[in-house]
Amino acid sequence: MRLFPSSHEVDEIRVERALAELRSGRLVMIENQAACALVIGVGYLDGSRCAELDEIAIEQARLILPPARLRCLGFDREQAGTISLPAVDWTRIESLALKVESRVDAPVSPTATIDDEALELTRLAMILPSALVIPISSPCGVDATVVRISGAAIRAFRASRACGIKIVGRAPVPLESARDAEFVVFRCGEGLRDQVAIIIGKPDLTMPVAVQLHSACLTGDLFGSLRCDCGDQLRDSVQRMAENGGGILLYLDQEGRGNGIGNKIRAYELQSHGYDTYDADQWLGFDPDGRRFDFAAVMLRQLGVQRVRIFTNNPDKIAALRNAGLEVVSEERALGRKTAENARYLAST
Repeated sequence: MRLFPSSHEVDEIRVERALAELRSGRLVMIENQAACALVIGVGYLDGSRCAELDEIAIEQARLILPPARLRCLGFDREQAGTISLPAVDWTRIESLALKVESRVDAPVSPTATIDDEALELTRLAMILPSALVIPISSPCGVDATVVRISGAAIRAFRASRACGIKIVGRAPVPLESARDAEFVVFRCGEGLRDQVAIIIGKPDLTMPVAVQLHSACLTGDLFGSLRCDCGDQLRDSVQRMAENGGGILLYLDQEGRGNGIGNKIRAYELQSHGYDTYDADQWLGFDPDGRRFDFAAVMLRQLGVQRVRIFTNNPDKIAALRNAGLEVVSEERALGRKTAENARYLAST
């Protein structure tokens, strides 16, 4: 093992630091061959911060909005767009990026590469996917404490992190419906988040293995929320595996379809006012599903799995495993209860 990181690893480290800065509400600087800009997530702005940023923006700031949010604002497009901000005015930014039932109040321009890199950074940070971008002519005058990151490092980050997954611990953990169970913890993905494989019983790896890719749902899995059927699906799959020769459940840290717990609760607030799960996410700027499943295939391979029988209601999971070279020999529905509280959710999904 090297004592010091390689140049490739240094790029990853810088992205990790930039994500931490964004999640703390601080500016980061993105540089590419064509431009240089300061970036901050819109969800961390308020009137006083906008006033401070207006002093350095020199009428050059712009708001970057994802396509989902632009469609809600009445601008039908499939790509992100930019809206010029002659003044960094919080009232206007809040209306365009955060308020429900707002409408576009100015022309929407195509994004530059650096704008797309800024949006990708917000997605990686699991914050609201809208950003204030302030172009700067030279990085030399920027405070040395501001984290600097190349656009190329941002674009390469997801794939690089998926390839770097590794097992960091494993131990038997008997479960109520599966006494013979082993938890295997992997470290991977954005933010070095931990992912967990729960091996139920002793599945025969020479045969197709029963597998479920289950995205973490704090509200449903742990607290039994009636808004969804996630907890039911989780427990039903474990029991089915235990009773039918074993299997592997991957518990993936992708809360809220990849949007994070904070944004999930924001969406729940909108749902309480009548929006369905996808409409609520769209008003916040999110696509219908922001999850990635490429690293799930890497986890299964490290456990010796090549062929799977998958429990899922999501064709994207099947496609991801097949695209990664695993053989999906069959698929079965993941089951959950229908309740008065989750009926609309189930109808939407």
